[in-house]
Amino acid sequence: MDIAHQNKREIYNLLMRVSADTVIRIAADPKHLGARVGITSVLHTWGSAMTHHPHVHMIVPGGGLSTDGSKWISSRKNFFVSVRVLSRLYRRLILEGLTKLHKAGKLQILWRTCWAR
Repeated sequence: MDIAHQNKREIYNLLMRVSADTVIRIAADPKHLGARVGITSVLHTWGSAMTHHPHVHMIVPGGGLSTDGSKWISSRKNFFVSVRVLSRLYRRLILEGLTKLHKAGKLQILWRTCWAR
């Protein structure tokens, strides 16, 4: 069963929204970067093997504006923010989003029996 394939609009919107929110929130945290960042995002729906594989690619500058907009805050050289921290927040937000979609009745789940012939 491929929930993303059956619910393209909802899942694609969730992927774009959560990926941007994750980067913006972690970058804004003073423990990480403490800056407002810009993002360019692209949704890809197919992988290199030409199978349905929705994922988001992002271009993010190596820093951002201070919260008052008065200066540029650079990230560490060759390191934007912690991948571990990003992945934890991303996972939590995806699961929360899927739960909200399900509770709102916005997910279509078509069960297929793979052993029935």
